[in-house]
Amino acid sequence: GLYDLRANTPIRKVILKMRSNMVQWNPMQPKDFIVANEDSNIYTFDMRRLDAARMRHWDHVMAVLDVSYSPTGQHFVSASYDGTIRTWAVNQQRSQDVYHTKRMARVLCCQFTADSRFVLSGSEDTNIRLWKAKANQKLGTLDHREKRAIAYREELMHKFSRLPEIRRIKRHQHVPKMVKSMATKRRIMLQAQARKQDNRIKHAKPGSIQRVPVKKKHIVKELE
Repeated sequence: GLYDLRANTPIRKVILKMRSNMVQWNPMQPKDFIVANEDSNIYTFDMRRLDAARMRHWDHVMAVLDVSYSPTGQHFVSASYDGTIRTWAVNQQRSQDVYHTKRMARVLCCQFTADSRFVLSGSEDTNIRLWKAKANQKLGTLDHREKRAIAYREELMHKFSRLPEIRRIKRHQHVPKMVKSMATKRRIMLQAQARKQDNRIKHAKPGSIQRVPVKKKHIVKELE
């Protein structure tokens, strides 16, 4: 629900199919906020239009318990019950980096540091862990030659990012066996549902079955 501090009742309210665990406002874009949901997805909403999510972020395979924006508002981090932590760009549906260890239990909370360089996480094993916000970032002092080399490599990746080989290498992530297995099963189920929907539309009366966009599929209704 969207509340005005001067009133006791919500101005607008959106109901999702499953429970939402966390809401976080973008510090640089006050109209945008993200929602961590039990359906393993993260939704970006625009407060001016709550009837559909502006973007759906999907890579987790279990409930997302916490989300946190970076101070720059360009990235956010998520903690999930599947035992992984993922970093995202606000304008991308898939995660950039994923963090996990064999001894880390379910991750309950996460937070960006004030300088946006590190991520803090808290898990069920009573430990707080510190991660680099960018996995390939080199710590310590960099000389001018190293900075130029890093900038050159990043420019090359950006220039050839649309090539299938580069995209495949960039998207490759090492995840726990359980997460990979659940992701594979989930992909098969979604493909089967899509085929079933196509067959229903193909054999039904034209216009009798409407396709529901993915960004609206998980929203029950909006109340004003």
